[in-house]
Amino acid sequence: MIEIMVAIGILAMVAVLIHGVIDSLSRGRKGEGMRAERAHEGREAMQRMVRDLSGAFLSMHVPSVPALMTERTAFVGKSSLPYDRLDFTSFAHLRTERDSHESDQAEVGYFVVNDPEVPDKMDLVRREQTPIDYEPLKGGIVNVVAEDVERFDVRFLDPQTSQWVETWDSMVVTGQPNRLPFEVEIILVLKGVGGGPHYSYTTKMFIPIQTPLTFGIPGQ
Repeated sequence: MIEIMVAIGILAMVAVLIHGVIDSLSRGRKGEGMRAERAHEGREAMQRMVRDLSGAFLSMHVPSVPALMTERTAFVGKSSLPYDRLDFTSFAHLRTERDSHESDQAEVGYFVVNDPEVPDKMDLVRREQTPIDYEPLKGGIVNVVAEDVERFDVRFLDPQTSQWVETWDSMVVTGQPNRLPFEVEIILVLKGVGGGPHYSYTTKMFIPIQTPLTFGIPGQ
């Protein structure tokens, strides 16, 4: 009887040890998966912003009667630590329905908001409004593109001064009226998983369409 009890005790100890090893491996695998997902999320967010910015444009097309104007293009970047905001018109809309009466023009915005379900959690969101209207900084559908954001910083290279600036506004005379930046620098920092190191991403991209669209305007 004593030998049986000793054997059962040894088996129990071995079972506890095996359970501990399996649990440790499971937690390690889960943590690694979360870290890989966070890194992938940051890369995808940066690539999405670059794609949208590569289609940024301004248009000088306005009706002969200003009161009939129903849409307006813009490129506006606002600086505010630690989260900037960027809104612009872009050839970024993708049609999802065949033969739908939609163009590829859209208002696009990127900014950081608080997660309503998790305190102290900030997420980078993308706003898209199509078709464009007279209020290029409002409206549209908002979707999260990156979670647990710690920093979102945007700078702009002014082609007239060759200087990097923190803000841009094509809609006002005191800003950069009817002008686009030559380059845009984006810095995105996501919090680490489980108190681990942060995920930092930086890129600079060239704005291809530098001149406002004027085709079809008499005298242009």
